[in-house]
Amino acid sequence: MAESFITAEVDFNADGKQTGFLRLPHSVHRSAYGWIPVPVVVIQNGKGPTLLLMAGNHGDEYEGQIALANLAQELQPEDMRGRVIILPMANFPAAQAGTRVSPIDGGNLNRSFPGNPRGTPTEKIAHYIDEILLPMTDYIVDLHSGGSSLYYEPTLLRGLGQDSEESRKLAKLQDAFDLPYAWVFTSGGGRSSTSPTCMGAANRKSVVSIMAELGGAGGVSNHALHMVERGLRRILHSLDMLPAYQPDALQGTRTMESVGMVYAYQNGVLEMHKNIGDPVAKGETVALIHHPDTPLQPADKVVSPLDGSVLCKRAMGQVERGDTVYQIGADIKLAAERGVPQ
Repeated sequence: MAESFITAEVDFNADGKQTGFLRLPHSVHRSAYGWIPVPVVVIQNGKGPTLLLMAGNHGDEYEGQIALANLAQELQPEDMRGRVIILPMANFPAAQAGTRVSPIDGGNLNRSFPGNPRGTPTEKIAHYIDEILLPMTDYIVDLHSGGSSLYYEPTLLRGLGQDSEESRKLAKLQDAFDLPYAWVFTSGGGRSSTSPTCMGAANRKSVVSIMAELGGAGGVSNHALHMVERGLRRILHSLDMLPAYQPDALQGTRTMESVGMVYAYQNGVLEMHKNIGDPVAKGETVALIHHPDTPLQPADKVVSPLDGSVLCKRAMGQVERGDTVYQIGADIKLAAERGVPQ
C-alpha cells in the first residue's frame, strides 16, 4: 500500500455496512493533535465489482452530496453484490464551508491529482484517492454540478475509452445513467493522461470513469437530484450489483462534445438570452452586459464566436471580464462498440 498519513476508520475488505471517517492529521492552534474528518461509507456483500461514488469534490456542489447520503442510508448489503465505497464530501473542508475550494489551503481537489502525501490537506486527500482507493476500484462516478457560478441540466461526462471493451463499458454506463445530456471528450485522456482531475487519475489507474454535472447555481435542483438518484440505482443494476432493482424505461440522452466557451469582456450585470439546449449561431448576440453604475452607458453585447447549442450557462448576475457566460456544445454520434466518432 502506498504511503499516506490518512487513516481509515473502516475496513474496506469486510462485508456489511460501515461508516466512519478518513482521518487526515491536521495540527492547528485550537487542536494540536487534531484531524480533518472525511466521511466514508463502505457497503459490501461478497464478490463483485467495486464502485467508488464521490461527491463534494467541489464543496459548493450539493446535489451529489445529498444523493450519496441518501443512497448510503438506503442501500443494504443483502440487496447487493460487490462493494460500494461512498465519499459524499470528498474535499470535506470545502464541502463544510460550501465553497468550491478548501478554505484551509485554497486547494481545488479536482485540480490536485495525483496529490502529495506530504503536501497540503487537499493534496493529501487527492493522494489518498489516487493511491489507496483507485487501485481497489473498478468503476468510479464523480458527481459535480455547476456550483455557485454555473448551471447545467443533468449531464454525464466521459471519454471515448482506450479500447473497445472500455468503450462498451462507458456506453453502458451512459445508457444506465440516462441523463438528458452527455458530454463526451473526443480527444485527450488515456493511460498517459496528465490531467490533474479525478477522471485523469482514474484513466491513469485503468478505472472506468464517468462524471456528472447536476444543476448548480449555488443551490439544490430537485430535478437534478431526482435524476442522479434514479441514475445511480440504474448504474448499480447495470453492473449486476443491485440485481433485484427494476429500472424504468430509458428516457434518452443527447450526446454532445464541447466546442468552446463564450466569455465576458466587460464588467457589469448580465442579461442572459439563451437557455440550456438552445441553438447558438456564430456572431449572434447571446447576452447583454448592463452598467447600472453609469446609467447612460449602453449595454455591451456578448456575441458568440461559435455555432452549436448551449451546454451550460452562468448562474450569477454580476460578471467580470474573463468569466464564462456559456459553454457551447455540438451534437455528435458515437459508434458505441468502438467508442469513436462516426
